[in-house]
Formats: sequence, structure tokens, C-alpha cells
Amino acid sequence: MSGYVLSRRTKAYLAFKRCVDVFGSILGLIVLSPLMLFCALMVKLTSKGPAIFKQKRVGKDLKEFNFYKFRSMRVDAPNVATSHLDVKTQQNMVTKWGRIMRRTSLDELPQLFNILKGDMSFVGPRPCQPRGIEDDLIDARLSYIPSPVLVRPGLSGYAQIYLHRDNDCKKKAEYDAYYVAHLGLWLDIKIFFWSFLCLFGYTPGR
Repeated sequence: MSGYVLSRRTKAYLAFKRCVDVFGSILGLIVLSPLMLFCALMVKLTSKGPAIFKQKRVGKDLKEFNFYKFRSMRVDAPNVATSHLDVKTQQNMVTKWGRIMRRTSLDELPQLFNILKGDMSFVGPRPCQPRGIEDDLIDARLSYIPSPVLVRPGLSGYAQIYLHRDNDCKKKAEYDAYYVAHLGLWLDIKIFFWSFLCLFGYTPGR
């Protein structure tokens, strides 16, 4: 992080953003609770194992937290980033209902609890797995000033929107650092709405 300090203006915006995250996550959990219950039930009915998948992820200031998703893979799937698995292995490990949830991002809904707890935000760099699993991405993020680890990770992010399934760690870190350097309300609003449009195949231009 090289001693980089966020400006007072950025810190003030992050405080405002946290208030929005709390209100939005509570509202989302209330409104989407029937859909979340349905997803949990479908996971249990279509595969063995728990409905919720819990995994360690790296958040703000490299602090680890428990990251929640609806389980979309078999319980015997290897504990690595999906991007580290070849296509055939992914196809074999992802359940039928899991494929549907992944296409529609329904598997991400439990992260509303992460946002409410303060582990995450609605918008920010996507949380990566700890050292020993995603060292390349962590090192790439730390090489930038400002570093993406200075802010809470997000349910959706700048790199995720623009790069989609591109797994190049350096590119991800570059886009994440751009987000932190240009952090503001308008950029967050754009990313938030782009996230919905991307579900329908829309790809924004930088």
C-alpha cells in the first residue's frame, strides 16, 4: 500500500457509502427474502450439502472474513478460485441449479449479509481468496497506488463489469486501482446499474 492515505473527501464519501450499504442491505434482505428462501430450497432439493457456501476471502486492509454464497458446486469441489479450474472440471462440479444461479447471479444474494456486517460494500473490488490460493491477484493489487485493498470489496466492481471473465490478475488490479483512484458517487451509480445490464449481455465501454 506504500503508505498511501485516502483524502478527507474520499473518507467522507466512504462514510456516506457505508450508510447507503446498511440501508440498502436491510431493504434488500427484506424485499428479496422470498427469493432467497426459494434459492436455498432449490439448492437443498437438487444436491447434497448445505445451501450456503462459506469461504475465507480477503477484504479491506487484507483482513480475512467469511464470504457467503448459495452453493452452486458439488460439496467435493476443490477449494480454489473457479478461474483456476479448467472448463471440463467446472462443468462437472457445478450443479444444474448452480448453473442457473450463476447465469443470473442469484448465488450472490447471501452477500447482502456480508454488506450488512461491514465486510463488503455494494460496489468495490471483488474479494479474492487468501494467500496460498490467489497470491498473484493480492500481489498485483498491492503493487498499485492507490491499492484496491484500501476499500471494502464489493458485490460488483469496476473490473468485474469491464473484464467479465478475463482472469488476468494484472488487468483486474489495474481496473480495481482505477476505481479507487476515481472513487465517487457517480462512478458507483454507474457500476451498480451496469451490473444489472450485464446480466442481459450488455458490455460497457471504458
